[in-house]
Amino acid sequence: MKSSIKSKVLFVLSLLFGLMFINAGLNKFLNYMPMPGNLPERMVKVMTAIMEIGWLLPLVGIAEIVGGLLVVIPKTRAIGALILFPVMVGILLTNIVIDMSGLPIAIAFGAVLAWIIYDNKVKYLPLIK
Repeated sequence: MKSSIKSKVLFVLSLLFGLMFINAGLNKFLNYMPMPGNLPERMVKVMTAIMEIGWLLPLVGIAEIVGGLLVVIPKTRAIGALILFPVMVGILLTNIVIDMSGLPIAIAFGAVLAWIIYDNKVKYLPLIK
């Protein structure tokens, strides 16, 4: 019984997690969510630098969309988590080093990703053998 509840909770969290990343990735191409006007100066400088690089934002956007789609589907959730792992590390580091205002949300999403990875640990064993 507990396992059934656990799997349902993980499915809902994975669905929300995946949809959040799909949304964030699509926004990098379609620009439908405006940037907040009260961003700290350091964050504005970082975002400007990322946009100057040109290829970085589309690459992250594609990783977010593909990873998010894969996380939503239970059969492909493990590979989706691997794709989103470096993106999540970047999100956490940005919120730790540059602007801590989003850190609680970043930690919550990091915890969901950690749970997904832990839940799929058996699928990763061939990668480290």
